[in-house]
Amino acid sequence: MKLIPPASLISRMLLPAVLLMAVPLPAQTGKDYLPYYSMELDNPILKKRLETQGGIVTADDADGKPCLKVEISGGRNTKRITIPITARGVEILATGKVRGTAINNVAQNYNGLKFQLYYQAAEGGKTHQDAANLRGTFPWADMGVIAYIPEDAQAAALTIGLEACEGTGFFRDIEIKTRKVNARKTATLLAPEKLTYNKTILRGMMSPNQYNEGDFEALKRYGANAIRWQLGQKPASINYQTWLAAELNDLERALAAAHRNGIGVIIDLHALPGGRLPDGTLNLVLEQAPQDEFIAVWETIVRRFKDAPALCAYDLLNEPVQTRPSPSSLENWLGIQIKAAKAIRAIDPRTPVIIETDQWNAAQPFKWLEPVDIPNVIYSVHMYWPGTYTHQGVRTDQGIAKDKNLKNSALHYPGVIDGRQVDKEALRRYLAPVREFQRANNARIYVGEFSAIRWAPGAAQYLDDCISIFEEYGWDWTYHAFREWPGWSVEHENEPYDIRNHTRATSPTDRLQVLLKYFSKNRPFSREPGK
Repeated sequence: MKLIPPASLISRMLLPAVLLMAVPLPAQTGKDYLPYYSMELDNPILKKRLETQGGIVTADDADGKPCLKVEISGGRNTKRITIPITARGVEILATGKVRGTAINNVAQNYNGLKFQLYYQAAEGGKTHQDAANLRGTFPWADMGVIAYIPEDAQAAALTIGLEACEGTGFFRDIEIKTRKVNARKTATLLAPEKLTYNKTILRGMMSPNQYNEGDFEALKRYGANAIRWQLGQKPASINYQTWLAAELNDLERALAAAHRNGIGVIIDLHALPGGRLPDGTLNLVLEQAPQDEFIAVWETIVRRFKDAPALCAYDLLNEPVQTRPSPSSLENWLGIQIKAAKAIRAIDPRTPVIIETDQWNAAQPFKWLEPVDIPNVIYSVHMYWPGTYTHQGVRTDQGIAKDKNLKNSALHYPGVIDGRQVDKEALRRYLAPVREFQRANNARIYVGEFSAIRWAPGAAQYLDDCISIFEEYGWDWTYHAFREWPGWSVEHENEPYDIRNHTRATSPTDRLQVLLKYFSKNRPFSREPGK
């Protein structure tokens, strides 16, 4: 199989586009980024190619420096310039400057001016890393995007331009650099029976957004022995520390109720200091203050709850996303978790800490994840693949607006989704990087979230197939979610296909029955080994 399609195929995939050849990847030593591509706008050959394809190389109004102008007028449209990237097994850093004039009539929040790294994985589909909400009129701004391009990527590129909008975008100083990722290599993988953690211990659910004693009693009746308690849902108008104080009081009640009902509590810091940028990037990997606050928050949590009988683990950082580099003085998405884990170990030497991966805690980053030197660590993955199936109708006016009835065009599982057959074996292939990491490093794995929206046809089979893989591999798991939003609820009927109309079930749904089947294998949670 060719890793990179011919230019004609890429152009059909990303039309309208200008294809610009990138220089070959040079020999690499050390950890520094090396030059890969530079868009030299004073190059007459490049200038002619851009102008032929609809771009305009012009002088900026303010400082007279050359820049690339991409313009769409007369209605919403798309115009992209694509720079193919042939390097594999590398971290890509793309930088440049952008500005916009009257970028309006934007279709979605992820449309508008584009500065986007993209790759197509052999398993897992397309991945895009870019900034969102680049619209309106704004001055020159620095832009930086990073992404890991796996060895088996079938296509990769940097795209700039305008997408599903109208207006004018300007670009200059575009550069691409690479850094070799130390992809995990091992001569042998442990046989499954040799793994320390080869049997599932924890089977549970993600928590509601607030404490209720009856929820723990219901979980006990169902047979769950774990709950991932999310410290989340922080209103923007409330100070972080004020919000946190109330959340920790709720957590104290939750830990007591969990202990009464034989349930272990995984503390999940869901809302993070500093919040996120529109593309999901954590501010705490870009700014000192939220990074310091993140460490201090965990020290506060650990000092208060480290001796709670129902305490199961500390889930450090929910769904890391980093699409641009950290300043040299700060830790990146993994480094800040390691720093927090070391701070925790100075206070609590025994409670497990949970590490999550980049790209919303996806499976792909396990291909290059190195094990961390922290005692009693658990590695987490979230499973919402393929997202077009699990989240169908979630981010639309599903069931409300005319012609939005998903029931007439729903994606079914198993079935053809995103142009490929998706079934249990496809799920297994998607999770293969996690399984290989487990066997290479004798690691304990925890699936912190997985789900399918209640109206997705075949959702019960999807959940059963996922859990059967988790159980085969000895992974712990918590379903998303319990009495949080009814769209994910196994206690609500599969229909109607409507994000605002949820019907409470009068008998166990097929999705709940799947969970109950596996919950029946549980023993009550205990912090004491062997109990």
